[in-house]
Amino acid sequence: MRQSVKFLHTVSSCGLLGALLAYVLVLWKAPQASVGQFADMREVISLICRYVLVPSLAVSLVSGLVSMIVHPQYQQKRWAWAKAVLGLSMFESTLAVTQSKAVEAAGFAAQIAQGNDPTRAAKLLAEAVTSEWTVLFTILALCLAQTALGIWRPRLEFKRSEA
Repeated sequence: MRQSVKFLHTVSSCGLLGALLAYVLVLWKAPQASVGQFADMREVISLICRYVLVPSLAVSLVSGLVSMIVHPQYQQKRWAWAKAVLGLSMFESTLAVTQSKAVEAAGFAAQIAQGNDPTRAAKLLAEAVTSEWTVLFTILALCLAQTALGIWRPRLEFKRSEA
């Protein structure tokens, strides 16, 4: 059981990191010159999030919590609790960015396509994409921090000064 949970956690973590990198690559390199190209790019990002990112994150989070149950010694380790807290915050922020940014960007693209004040819609779209980069890099940093905690397993203890 322990090895199965560890394997599942490791594989899902790889899927999570791969999905985040794919998201970055699509956002960075996909053509966005026209409304149609932008809509296609958003659809690819939506597919990555729906079929790889969110499921990998869910499996990683659940398998990590199950791992704490099947390995009682993890319950005494601060690094394991830090990893659990980071995992929960990452899950929440990933759901927020994948859902809200996709809907927001699709709405701006629709406004541009309809011709409703295209200058304002394009400006709002550029701001949305800039904020998406910020959130994406934050999630990627959380993912790397969790990986580091899982590999190095620091003690995370406070040194008591003797007076």
